[in-house]
Amino acid sequence: MVAAAEDAAAAALQRARAAAGEKGLRPGLKPMRRRRPGEPAKVRRDGRDPLLLGDQLDRLLSDRGWKVDVAVGSVMGRWAQIVGDEVAQHCTPVTFELGVLTVRADSTAWTTQLRLLEASIMGRLENEVGKGTVASLKIVGPSAPSWSKGPRRSQGPGPRDTYG
Repeated sequence: MVAAAEDAAAAALQRARAAAGEKGLRPGLKPMRRRRPGEPAKVRRDGRDPLLLGDQLDRLLSDRGWKVDVAVGSVMGRWAQIVGDEVAQHCTPVTFELGVLTVRADSTAWTTQLRLLEASIMGRLENEVGKGTVASLKIVGPSAPSWSKGPRRSQGPGPRDTYG
């Protein structure tokens, strides 16, 4: 007899839940207030709302102070797109320290050419990474060969010391 009463109570509860579900009610939960048509949605600004992935990354980069590093990294990766394919064949960005981007050319002629193009390259860099990120451009020529070979070296003027 007790089991039959429990089954009847459980069945009644299931029917009541089904009826409430059909009406859109949520038993046991706080009722939702419906907005009137045309009424703007209420937005909480407590930081719990989900954001787009790009917005989250922007916030992370600015919180950590990485915006400049990421911008300069994109310059290093997209150098050919920024300066053009022909110029990129003859020069490569080497380092970025304290707002100075160092670019190494493969010949002295291209070093001179890049110094003449410095203003236009700086303009393109400002468009790509923002004004003030790259403060100046340091253009260097090809590095000279090293004359110090082997584990032991003698100090002296270098390879020209036998001509005297």
